[in-house]
Amino acid sequence: MSILVGKDSRILVQGITGREGSFHTQQMLSYGTKVVAGVTPGKAGQSMEGVPIYNTVEDAVREQGANCSIIFVPPAFAADAIMEAAAVGIGVIVCITEGIPTLDMVRAKHYLKDKPSVLIGPNCPGIISPGTCKVGIMPGYIFQAGSIGVISRSGTLTYEVVDQISKQGLGQSTCIGIGGDPIIGLSFIDLLTYFAGDEQTQGVVLIGEIGGTAEEEAALFIQKNFSKPVVTFIAGQTAPPGRRMGHAGAIISGKAGTAQGKMAALQAAGIRVVMDLTQVGGAVREVMGG
Repeated sequence: MSILVGKDSRILVQGITGREGSFHTQQMLSYGTKVVAGVTPGKAGQSMEGVPIYNTVEDAVREQGANCSIIFVPPAFAADAIMEAAAVGIGVIVCITEGIPTLDMVRAKHYLKDKPSVLIGPNCPGIISPGTCKVGIMPGYIFQAGSIGVISRSGTLTYEVVDQISKQGLGQSTCIGIGGDPIIGLSFIDLLTYFAGDEQTQGVVLIGEIGGTAEEEAALFIQKNFSKPVVTFIAGQTAPPGRRMGHAGAIISGKAGTAQGKMAALQAAGIRVVMDLTQVGGAVREVMGG
């Protein structure tokens, strides 16, 4: 078993005819993902790589039974794309788009509150359950099926950590990039809750970064509610206060959001914190390798 996506996922690509949408549709198809439809307004009746294109998400769901959407539309239209998918009951919405205006995301997140849909991202690499389903832009060849769950705020660090885990002979159950923006969908705690109920997942690697309080909140949740082993790494340990480090959500304000504060909170909760990124794979082997 995996979480959120798997062999029964039927993928819809919003923005399938754009440069990013068309390239990553090809990559997902090559991985074996069931991409059943695409949406680009005004291009209904066309196809791309054999995938039929529709004008609206509603049409694509009605004709192809799509239950998961991935969004590659430009930032100005991405929040509306999220809400369009949620309005017709898409269960899992993955938004890759970077640079969505914050107020647009506030509006989209408020819209999702009373909907059954869950949102991954935006500004994220997506989600993959190795060997069964890739909904995102991750390089599929570095992943292998196994029992380690991975949750990360950074796409690049996700790839680095997964490569280390795979080289240790350990595979992954599901890997999710939650995104680096101030307003995102599923949080560390949401995904830890999913992993807690997943029989395949025997442990979790959590990759955090400076800014916000998500890691501190996850530390308290793990201490009280999560019994599987967890290994963590916090990026931005040398970042100066007041300077944004790549992600919109990664900024230190005063004493809040520092790497040191996050690592202290995780250690106080009894969670293994790795100081050196290159040592994460070895730590996972040590803690979860059997």
